[in-house]
Amino acid sequence: MKTIVETSTGISKYLLADTVVLSVTAENIVVGQPVSFIVADLSSSNAVVHEGVTAPDDWTGGKYLFDGTDWTQNPNWVEPQPPV
Repeated sequence: MKTIVETSTGISKYLLADTVVLSVTAENIVVGQPVSFIVADLSSSNAVVHEGVTAPDDWTGGKYLFDGTDWTQNPNWVEPQPPV
């Protein structure tokens, strides 16, 4: 797997298969070939991609920090509540 991490916070924002093609530019991150989606708020200036990672079984975007080696739970993570 590969993860896209926001550099200022260390938060793992996306988790993708290693086979998914990423194009990290100064403007954004393009996911897939053909394009599946574009991450408009992350780019080469504020994100890093780590490949060959094994994420925690309960990984969800924003729940974990990743420093390139170790995963730690985000201390600011709040479990989403089901709709009322």
